[in-house]
Amino acid sequence: MTVQPSRVGEASVLRASHEDRDRVVDALSAAAADGRLTADELDERVGAALGARTLGELAVLTADLPVEPDAKPALMAKDVVRIEQEGASTRRVGDWVVPRRMEIRSAWGEVTLDLTRAVITHDTLHIDLDMRAGALKLVTRPGIVVDTDGLRAGYAEVKVARAVDAGVPVVLRVEITGEISWGQVVVRARRRRFGRKAQAEAEGGCSGGRSGDYAE
Repeated sequence: MTVQPSRVGEASVLRASHEDRDRVVDALSAAAADGRLTADELDERVGAALGARTLGELAVLTADLPVEPDAKPALMAKDVVRIEQEGASTRRVGDWVVPRRMEIRSAWGEVTLDLTRAVITHDTLHIDLDMRAGALKLVTRPGIVVDTDGLRAGYAEVKVARAVDAGVPVVLRVEITGEISWGQVVVRARRRRFGRKAQAEAEGGCSGGRSGDYAE
């Protein structure tokens, strides 16, 4: 194959990698979650992204979508993140980077993982849970599915409400295993906020906010 010298280096003809395609699919899913794309538009664009051969073809798919000024596509996820606490609470919100695995050891406390704006770099997050008298709360968006079949619950409640995601491809699978006793696991979609409360949350939502003991 012969490449014309005049075309070498032009982004429009550079070959796209699997990572490039995945990044665009994540951006499209986030746009759909924000209401910028309909389910049909998302399905059409994701299909085009997965079949794209060049960066130029990918760029067209997000050309009419806003770009986050603080977007950091090069962020790398940790392999393992550990949370150990007693009588405290830990929250991960905003654009935190989702690791491959989380090991949570909690007694008389609460752990909240808000995935609505999280940076997803792997297709699976495995959560190994050991919780007593507390709560694990996951806030999801379309394209994220949660599996609790491997979780042992004793005198505990497990509630999983999947986000409305008709036609949205799965971008992250969360597998929760381990054990919880005298507590609850709650999985829900993000609640819509309006007016001043929504503005306050948008302005005050910082990345990686937490209280209590947290170790990585």
